[in-house]
Amino acid sequence: MDWLERTAKLRLWTRSGNRAPHKPLLFLYALGRFQQDAGGELRYSAVEDDLKELLTEYGPSNRTTPSYPFHHLVSDGVWEVRTDRGPGSPGSGVRELRAAGASGRLAPDLRAALRGDPSLLGRVARVLLDLNFPPSLHTELCEAVGLELEPAETGQLATGPRQRDRRMRELVLTAYEYRCAFCGYDGRIGPVPVGLEAAHVRWWAFDGPDDVENGLCLCSLHHKLFDKGVLGIGEDHRILVSQRFVGHSTTARLHVIALAGRPLLGPQPGARPVAAAHRSWHTAQVFHGAPRPAATV
Repeated sequence: MDWLERTAKLRLWTRSGNRAPHKPLLFLYALGRFQQDAGGELRYSAVEDDLKELLTEYGPSNRTTPSYPFHHLVSDGVWEVRTDRGPGSPGSGVRELRAAGASGRLAPDLRAALRGDPSLLGRVARVLLDLNFPPSLHTELCEAVGLELEPAETGQLATGPRQRDRRMRELVLTAYEYRCAFCGYDGRIGPVPVGLEAAHVRWWAFDGPDDVENGLCLCSLHHKLFDKGVLGIGEDHRILVSQRFVGHSTTARLHVIALAGRPLLGPQPGARPVAAAHRSWHTAQVFHGAPRPAATV
């Protein structure tokens, strides 16, 4: 059985590019717990809060429940559920899972494969990360679910016929004249830019193209905040800052909160700005909550 292929083909709810990372997050969480205790089970009532936190942190802004993947991941052949009465899930409702004492764990064949090939766990995790989350979140997501992977295992893995365009970074940084579109940072060591990255607006994992209309040149800090939904782009190409972001330090106020309502820096004349469709996708699928009003000077 090809576990990498099965992982890549998880049946995810999807509509018009909407993100539904419920199953991948549960799967990653289960891999982390398997790594710590290969024989353990995950009782729904005991892990519900952990899964809620993961969905809040790494899922879309709309309210959701971990009971959905706990029940439905069974249909993908990588997960099993049993209750106090025996094998089988009682349903996808929170009350049913709690009342029945539902517990879940990786499917028996997958557990056996992971024991037989220690490298498989890292490869499965990489497929889940690569197909569902941007690279800027991979390391911290592994930490959040308790996965300990070798540095190479959190890198990019080719998971299908679609390949990244290696020219995108240079094209995007050139379009924005090698400065962060949010704050203007433009550091270099000699001729080499440092701390500047080409960010996808619509994530590559969700069919975001490798082109300038889907890219921003961002410093490392603002790239991470953009991918976490703290920052976004409004219809008038002004910076959005989520009301859910809280920071009381001078640094947080100056480098994040004060950005609210500012126009993007760039791109240079002749370069294409971020396309409306990609801006809209990011606002709906990544940006958290409502934006703050424009900062007063």
